[in-house]
Amino acid sequence: MGFSPRLFASAFHVTVPVILGYFPLGFAFGLLFVDQVGAGWVYAFLMSLIVFAGASQFLAVGLLAAGAGIAEIAAATFVLNARHAFFGVSLLERWRTSPLKKIFLVYWLTDETYALITSLKPPPDVEETDFHLLIAGINYAAWCAGSLAGALAGEAIAFDTTGLDFTLTALFAVLLVEQVRRVREPFPFLLALAAGLVTLAVFGTANMLLISITLALILVVADGARRGWA
Repeated sequence: MGFSPRLFASAFHVTVPVILGYFPLGFAFGLLFVDQVGAGWVYAFLMSLIVFAGASQFLAVGLLAAGAGIAEIAAATFVLNARHAFFGVSLLERWRTSPLKKIFLVYWLTDETYALITSLKPPPDVEETDFHLLIAGINYAAWCAGSLAGALAGEAIAFDTTGLDFTLTALFAVLLVEQVRRVREPFPFLLALAAGLVTLAVFGTANMLLISITLALILVVADGARRGWA
């Protein structure tokens, strides 16, 4: 693949800010998974290796701990990660490479990785896809290493994780702010808020997430159709 030491050093240099965020967040995930779900460290590590979905993994911890059903977990995860499909579409023309590389480029794509690879140029005489692949792989490794360290620490030492589950709320708050800044249209967010409040008032906390997501999606699609998808 031509991953020279110079290329690796260049990729590592630009990923340092993401590593400083991914490792502690992964550590928090590992701790919460072991503490709230009650499963062994290996399951937390495997979730990061296989799922690698950041906010969705924190969401899964809360849903699993609350005894949520598979349908609710699947629906919530799908809605939360659907934005990655649009990330991938915007990179199709740039990622004309071997199928194996493309698989990992798609699998390791996250919000932060997307932000890096769309704003940075590779070093001279370096294949762009190799540079992107290294950035994505380093970020993936940082998240998995943090998850493993947190899960092992959670099993070895008794931690008081009170308040640590607020990490999920903080992550969603950041995602919300980013979306509001990008979309610059308050109405869809107000519709989603209204859907959540109505669902909570009518149905209570039981299946609230799945019902509110469905209702919000229906309202947003109906509003888009009404306005001719302007």
